[in-house]
Amino acid sequence: MLILGIETSCDETAVAIVEDGKSVLVNLISSSIAEHQQYGGIVPEIAARDQIKQIIPLIQKAFEKTKLSWQDIDKIAVTENPGLISSLLVGINTAQTLAWLKEKPLVKVNHIKGHIYANWLEREKNVDFPIMVLTVSGGHNELMLIKNHDDFELIGETLDDAAGEAFDKVAKMLDLGYPGGPIISKLALQGNPKTYNFPRSLNQNNNFNFSFSGLKTSVLYTLRDLEEPLTEAVKADICASFQAAVCDSLSKKLIKAAEKYNVQEIHLAGGVSANQCLRQTIQHKINTSKLLINILLKFPKKIEYCTDNAAMIAVAGYYLDVN
Repeated sequence: MLILGIETSCDETAVAIVEDGKSVLVNLISSSIAEHQQYGGIVPEIAARDQIKQIIPLIQKAFEKTKLSWQDIDKIAVTENPGLISSLLVGINTAQTLAWLKEKPLVKVNHIKGHIYANWLEREKNVDFPIMVLTVSGGHNELMLIKNHDDFELIGETLDDAAGEAFDKVAKMLDLGYPGGPIISKLALQGNPKTYNFPRSLNQNNNFNFSFSGLKTSVLYTLRDLEEPLTEAVKADICASFQAAVCDSLSKKLIKAAEKYNVQEIHLAGGVSANQCLRQTIQHKINTSKLLINILLKFPKKIEYCTDNAAMIAVAGYYLDVN
C-alpha cells in the first residue's frame, strides 16, 4: 500500500510517500526557519504563507522523484492536530481537495502519534507491544503506554513548558540563537554538567508528569547573579548543566513508567529525541535497571525522522483507523 503523507503543523512543509507502513520512497521537507530566526521563534503568519507556496510544488516533486502517478496512491494521510491553526489548515485543505479530486481515502492523523510512528520507519523487525514512548519536542512532552495500534494510554505530560521550548528559552537568555536545542547541545560538549545544580521538578516516585518552568527560572536567576559579560566557558557550563537537568528529568520518569507497566520496548520520539545526551542518559538508566534487562531502546533511524516530517504521518495513516 502506498500512502501520500502531508505535514504542515508548524513551520515545515513536508510531503512523503511511504510503502506498507515502513519503506520511505520519498520524504521532502521545506522549512521557513530562516525567516523566523530574527524573531526568536515561529511566527504563524509567515509559516502559513510559505506553506501555501511550497505544498503543491513539493507534492509534484514527490511524484517526479518516485516516478509514481496518482493511480499508484492508495490513501492520503494528513496532520490534523495539534499545531498552528493557520498552518494545519494549509495541509488539511490541500489533502481534502486532492482526496476529492483523485477519489482517494483520507486519513487525519494526530501529530503526536505521527512522531510515535516515526520509530516504525525503515525497520525490518516488528515492534513488540506493550511499548512506553517518550515524546519530547518544542511543544509537547508525553509519556504514552501503547498496548496495540488501537490502544494508547497517556501516562504523563508536561504541566507547563515542554523540554524543547525550555531549550529555546534558555538559548534566548544566553543570546545563542534559534532554534535552541542543537545550539545548546553543541555548546554543552565543551562544558561541565556538574557546575550548576539546576532543579529536577516533580521528582516524586508516582508522578509521571513533567515541569520545566522551574528549571528555566533557575537558569534565569543564575544568569542574573553572574558577572557580565559571560565568557564562552561559563555559557558552556550553563548549557551542559541545563541539558543534564532536562535529560535526567525526562529519563527518570520514562524509566519509572517502563518499570511500572512492564513494557517490552522503550521508544523515544520527537525533535529532542535527536539529542545525544538524552539517548545516552536513557540507555544508561536502562542498563542499570534490574527490571529492564534486555529491554530495547528505539529512536528514529534518521535525524530527519525525529523532527517534523511527512513520512511519520504516512506510516501513522497506515496503522491507525482515524476518522
